[in-house]
Amino acid sequence: MNQTLAALPRSLSARQAGCLTAGRTNPFMRAYAQQVTDSKGKKQPSPYAHTLKLPKTGFPLRADAVNREKQFRERCTDQLYPWQLKNNPGPQFVLHDGPPYANGDLHIGHFMNKVLKDIVSRYQVMQGKRVLYFPGWDLHGLPIEHKALEALKGRDQESLDPMEIRTLARRFGLKAVDKQKKGFREWAVMGDWENPYLTLHPEYEANQLEIFKTMLAKGYIYRQNKPVYWSPSSRTALAEAELEYRDDHVSTSAYVKFPLNQESAQRLGVSGDVSALIWTTTPWTLPANSAIYVHPELDYVLIRILCENEPASALLVGKDRLEKISSLLPPESRVEVVREFKGADLDGLVYHSMLRGKDCKVMLADYVSAESGTGLVHSAPGHGKEDYEAGLANGLDVYSPVDDHGRFTSDAGAVLQGLEVLSDGTSKVIELLTEQGALMFKEKFVHSYPYDWRTKQPIIQRATPQWFANIKDLKQTAWESVKDVTIMPESGRRRLEAFVTGRSEWCISRQRVWGVPIPVLYNTRTGEPLMTVETIDHIISVFLANGGSDAWWRLPVEDFLLPEYRRNGETYVRGNDTMDVWFDSGSSWKLLEKRAEPRKGPYADVYLEGSDQHRGWFQSSLLTSNAVRGVAPYKTLVTHGFTLDEQGRKMSKSIGNTVAPSLVISGGKDKKKEPAYGVDLLRLLIGSTDYTQDVSFGPTVFSSFSDTIRKIRNTTRFMLGNLDGFTKDLAVPYEQLQPIDRYVLHELYHFKQRAKSAFDKHEFFRAMQALNNFTNTTLSAFYFDVCKDRLYADGMTDLSRRSVQTVLYKVLVNYTTTLAPVTCHLAEEIWEFFEPVRGSSTSGEFSVFQQKWDQTDAAWDDAALAEEWAGLKKVRSVANRAIESARQDKVIGSSLEAELDIYVALDSRLGKLLVKYADNLRQMSITSQVRIHDASQLADGSAKFVENDEVVFGGEAGKVTAVCQRSTLHKCPRCWNFHSTAPEALCQRCDDVVGNIQ
Repeated sequence: MNQTLAALPRSLSARQAGCLTAGRTNPFMRAYAQQVTDSKGKKQPSPYAHTLKLPKTGFPLRADAVNREKQFRERCTDQLYPWQLKNNPGPQFVLHDGPPYANGDLHIGHFMNKVLKDIVSRYQVMQGKRVLYFPGWDLHGLPIEHKALEALKGRDQESLDPMEIRTLARRFGLKAVDKQKKGFREWAVMGDWENPYLTLHPEYEANQLEIFKTMLAKGYIYRQNKPVYWSPSSRTALAEAELEYRDDHVSTSAYVKFPLNQESAQRLGVSGDVSALIWTTTPWTLPANSAIYVHPELDYVLIRILCENEPASALLVGKDRLEKISSLLPPESRVEVVREFKGADLDGLVYHSMLRGKDCKVMLADYVSAESGTGLVHSAPGHGKEDYEAGLANGLDVYSPVDDHGRFTSDAGAVLQGLEVLSDGTSKVIELLTEQGALMFKEKFVHSYPYDWRTKQPIIQRATPQWFANIKDLKQTAWESVKDVTIMPESGRRRLEAFVTGRSEWCISRQRVWGVPIPVLYNTRTGEPLMTVETIDHIISVFLANGGSDAWWRLPVEDFLLPEYRRNGETYVRGNDTMDVWFDSGSSWKLLEKRAEPRKGPYADVYLEGSDQHRGWFQSSLLTSNAVRGVAPYKTLVTHGFTLDEQGRKMSKSIGNTVAPSLVISGGKDKKKEPAYGVDLLRLLIGSTDYTQDVSFGPTVFSSFSDTIRKIRNTTRFMLGNLDGFTKDLAVPYEQLQPIDRYVLHELYHFKQRAKSAFDKHEFFRAMQALNNFTNTTLSAFYFDVCKDRLYADGMTDLSRRSVQTVLYKVLVNYTTTLAPVTCHLAEEIWEFFEPVRGSSTSGEFSVFQQKWDQTDAAWDDAALAEEWAGLKKVRSVANRAIESARQDKVIGSSLEAELDIYVALDSRLGKLLVKYADNLRQMSITSQVRIHDASQLADGSAKFVENDEVVFGGEAGKVTAVCQRSTLHKCPRCWNFHSTAPEALCQRCDDVVGNIQ
């Protein structure tokens, strides 16, 4: 029980007490409990209790969210989604769902993503738009295939039937979809859950192949044998978006000597043995060495290393690297520079590639630098992109003696065959170099290295024939299309630009069976691929007629051949490669051609995903959309951060610091340790946090937001309780409202405008900050305290009381609609209890989301009035200090026992203001009397409780003095204001009210 509630008399019902606690404790709370003390000191009911109008509402202070939220879920999800599509008058708003991967349980990151999208959707619905949101799932790819293979333990995976794997993968994926869908719906995410898109649907696959076909026709698709990122653990090629870099990877770095032939040594002007020294962190690529590159403009030196009892050796190295190389030599060694050369002078030198077993040449390349290594770069065109490009320009073969498992093939020699290149293979290479006297120095080298983001194992670069999307020319057009895209946060623009413009190709083929096949047939005689617009169209028709891409593995190859190829005397075999899953998901925008209303520009209004999608779905969607349509697929791009625990650590299963949304929502076995907070608490946490940064979750955070929910309910309960018996037909016209009531409407208008601006910018946390500030500053700490006297003690139909209720009505409407996109269940609950006040004109309404989000009026924006009340608040601050001084001295108990005399220059703007609003100042300071005097009337030293300060109002600075004393009048037994002229007599206001009741 909080302190405010505990302070109330026991005779006050819990319902009444809850309604009275929406503001700070004040004298009215005790007064309206309506107890009196008789001559014997016993508490007796007040004879005036029945004449007061205390708050009354059934709206509970405690949420009981786990049970109550379910009562409101259907109306604001399943009922609302089709209703708004059919009935909202505004334009269509398309929020396109990035497909989550269907391979596991839902986690807090899923919750953050889906709820952020739902906040966007619900806000747009309340703006009168027709929101199109159909969820999707990504069901192809390696993780799901791995799950399928786990069910086949003990069997040789190389001999597995593809359809067996695909059947198991499909079954696993669809089961995961059902499980995740159930969780998403329990989070009150509104959408077309009966018609989601799945990347394994035949219609989806057909759309994807249509995009592929168009890109082929435009020359974007090609096949080539070139180095790609290869995952030995997955046995497939990977795209850059499927890599993650670890900074703690340990490689063996080696300085290796490649001996020049005698003719080359003579070209350098020396006799005897001379070697070119290279440095590499991938010694396993040395069996594929095809060249050594030098930079034509760099300086190189021929050095002789002199060491006692050892023959002198001559090395060719970069001049700028000489100091580093010298540091690797034994201390007794001495380095002598024999000659200097420009890199261009070294072009064409011949050396022997020992592990390759052939003579190769020194060549020129601009990518060589003197920042590391030796200034000479070992090149294996089959194992590096720069090496490949340089080798292509120099006519070198693309040689890669490494198989799918990352093991050396027989081409590397019998001694290396079968060894894994990243482990035993590297050790054996080092051993062979040592035996041949070619290894000068080796050490462990810790550096950043790419890993397969699924298996968490290191990858290699390896040349294999793959299919690519050539985006060298496309990427600039794609980036130009982003200039008109709104990106939130703006820093995401630089991140996306780096990923889009920093690549020139996209490896789209994968060596797995669970996916959409690349629609190519190969001539068995020539090995040439058969793939044209016409052949792809035919394959698409076969897929659609036979239930999807499974047909590729089920039907005979002849079914995929057009008639002219069946009769041309050649035979064909289907390709075994499937498409990159990023091509799968990056094709999802094409669904909007059929599901959304026609548009010339971007199909989607918003894409919203985690910041990792800058190099994933955001990028693949952008590239495919530009390749086909020449435009970005989205108007606005919103990204959120990752989930952290309360210690700021990234959530990880291995650490054990993950949070299951279901545990927070429904609680654990021990509800004291793991309370059941409900869905709305997590939704409020997401909506109140700057999600563009990483977001922390944990027990302390949950407890804090539980207090916030309770504060919101308390505030709402106060308004509902005091609107008992009021209907909007009793509302007072704006012009007849009291000044303080019009001022609160001014504050409400500006709060709503701040919240609207925040929602429009997808800065939901700023909207919740504005609501929280309005609650605490304008309502709880000010208006609720000031208006209680009128609400409880004025006559039921008095204009002054209805004036307050009119404002409470308008505040509650806008308060609830502001909350609605974030805490949808709570908003629906408030709206249900609010229905008697709103009246029968809302027939046919079932949800708060059928309301306009902003129901304020620009006429409430009164700058002059706001300035006046800002001045009054400054004076109240001075007065409150005087009252507190008298209370501390025990001259008064409650502030109602006080009278205030305010001294100010009456001819000043502030003086005229205080004269005009003297009674309002009395209400604001919760005293029984306020008198305004000219400053000249203040007698020096005659008052005890005096406070003064300089107050600026209307551009004028003036001194204000507040004098507090105990009231000379008597306490009214009904309202407890000291307004009565005789003991136990009613004040004039209460006498009139009671008389009217009687």
